Amino acid sequence: MSGPLKILFLTQTFPRFQDDTAGPFIRELARGLVAGGDSVTVLTPHAEGVEAAWDVDGVRVESFRYAPERLELVGYSRSLDRDESIRFGALLATPLYVMGARRKLRQVLRRETFDLLHAHWVVPNALVAAPFARRLPIGPGLHGSDVFLAEKTAVRALVGRVLTRSSFLTGCSPELVDRVCALGFPRDQASVIPYGVDIEAFSPNPELGRGWRDKLGVPDGAPLVLGVGRMVTKKGFHVLLEILPRLLGDFPRAHFCLAGEGDLLEAFRERTSQWPDRVHLPGIVLRDTLPDLYRAADIFVLPAVHDAQGNVDGLPNVILEAMASGLPVVASGISGIPQAVEDGVNGALVEEQNPERLGVALAGLLASADRAKEMGARSRGKAERELTWAIIAGRYRQSYLAGLSRAKP
Repeated sequence: MSGPLKILFLTQTFPRFQDDTAGPFIRELARGLVAGGDSVTVLTPHAEGVEAAWDVDGVRVESFRYAPERLELVGYSRSLDRDESIRFGALLATPLYVMGARRKLRQVLRRETFDLLHAHWVVPNALVAAPFARRLPIGPGLHGSDVFLAEKTAVRALVGRVLTRSSFLTGCSPELVDRVCALGFPRDQASVIPYGVDIEAFSPNPELGRGWRDKLGVPDGAPLVLGVGRMVTKKGFHVLLEILPRLLGDFPRAHFCLAGEGDLLEAFRERTSQWPDRVHLPGIVLRDTLPDLYRAADIFVLPAVHDAQGNVDGLPNVILEAMASGLPVVASGISGIPQAVEDGVNGALVEEQNPERLGVALAGLLASADRAKEMGARSRGKAERELTWAIIAGRYRQSYLAGLSRAKP
C-alpha cells in the first residue's frame, strides 16, 4: 500500500489529560502517524476522569467500560506492585477488561474498516486482539512489563498462539523483541524501533530552568543531577542511593533530584531524609512543568536494572527527553538504552546493579562541567537527527507495511 493507512490502536494506557504522564509515547506515535498522512483511532479503557471520546490533533480516541469505576484497575500504571507482581485487584479485573475490550473492538469493526490493529502491550492487548486476526492484520507492540508477563507460565502458550496469528511485531528494545520472539514469532520479521521525543517541547534553556532550581533550593552554579521515573525497582534508583553519601561528600555543592511517584517513594524519602537540603524527591511532575525540570539539571541519571522477576524497561522515554534537553546521560547499558546513549559520546553506560561503576561515571561528569556540556550537546544533536516523532513514526509505518505484505488474505 502506498496511500494513507487506517490504523487502529488498542492500549490500556493513554494520557487522560494534556499533561498526564501515563503513556505519552502512545499519543505521540499516533500524532506522528497522523501528521504523516495516516488515520489513527485509539481504543483505551475508561478510568476516573476519562471521557467517552475525544480528539487529539486528528487522533480519534475512544474509551470503553469494563467494570464499575472503583474496579477499573487495569492500566494507567495501576496493575503492578513495584512493577514486580500483579496487584490482586488488577488480576481480578483482567477477565472483565478482556471482555470489555473485545466488545469495544467488535463495535468499532462493525462500524468501520481498518488496515491493521496495533495491540500495544502484548499482555493483555494482543491476547484481546487475537480473535480478530481473521478480520484484519494484527501485531503486538512491546513496551516492557508486558514481556515479563508474557513469559509467565500461565500465559506463555496463549501468547505463542497469538504470535502465530500476528503479521508484525514492534518493540523498543532488542532484548524485549528477542524474548517475545522466543515464544513464537520470526525474529527477522520483528522490528526494533526506539521511541521518539518532541524536540520542541524538550529543549535546552537554562533560563527556563531557574524556577525549578529556586523551588528546590539549588544555588546558581551548583550541579544538579536529575533522575525521572516511577519509584519502582526496575528504575534502579536504589543503586544510586547506595553511593549517594560518597558523592555528596566528594562534591559538597552537588544536588540530586529524583522526580516521580511510585511504591518505593516513601522508602526513598526516609533513606535520604538526612540530606533535606541537597536530595530532593518532589513526587510526580506533570508534563507541563517537566521540560523546565530537565532544563534546571546538568546531568541525567537512570541506573535501570532487571528486577528479581526479570522485568526490565525497554527504552525509558525520560532518557530521550533528557537528551533532547541537552543533558549527558548516565544509565545502565541494558535493554534498549544503548540505542540512545553512546558510551563516552553523549553519556556513560554502566553495568547494571554496580554502584561503584555508577559512582565513577557520575563523579567524572560532576568533576568536569565542560565535558558534561559537550556530551549534552551531542545528546541534543542525536535527538534532532534520529529521534524526532516524525522519523520514528516513519519507521513504524514501514513495519506496518511489511506486516501488511505478509498478511494472509
